[in-house]
Amino acid sequence: MEVHASLKPGAPPDCGPIWVEFLPEPSIGVKHAKLFVHRVKDGNYHTGIMVCINAPTAASLKSFAAVEKDCTVEIFLEENLLVNITKHELVPKHVLLSKIEKKALLQRYRLRESQLPRIQKDDPVARYFGLKKGNVVKIIRRSETSGRYASYRLCLG
Repeated sequence: MEVHASLKPGAPPDCGPIWVEFLPEPSIGVKHAKLFVHRVKDGNYHTGIMVCINAPTAASLKSFAAVEKDCTVEIFLEENLLVNITKHELVPKHVLLSKIEKKALLQRYRLRESQLPRIQKDDPVARYFGLKKGNVVKIIRRSETSGRYASYRLCLG
């Protein structure tokens, strides 16, 4: 089954159309990968998201890596999408900052990008939000002593 996802109002301006494809096949090989990449590139989609039952083969992952500079391809296993991790009580609220907000944050605290704490691109919440290298996320936590406080993290590629 294939789904075309459109953007929500207020989404970051550097996002474009997204192609989402659910693959029911138990094994994802090079043929599936090339077909998926072809659909994403020919449809001028900014991002392609593949949801599959089992992890793709190593050879098929090379097909995805070949188009990394043209478009973003993300692969999610169906079992990892069964629970929305952002709704868990132990996961604080994450907010992706726009480029303007990021610039204002760095100016306000007189920081360089490299001085911010980091979050890995493979972090489950970073994958949920589709963070890319250079994105900054604001993390809002509850504290017994100070109520609420915010911290910021820079996504590493």
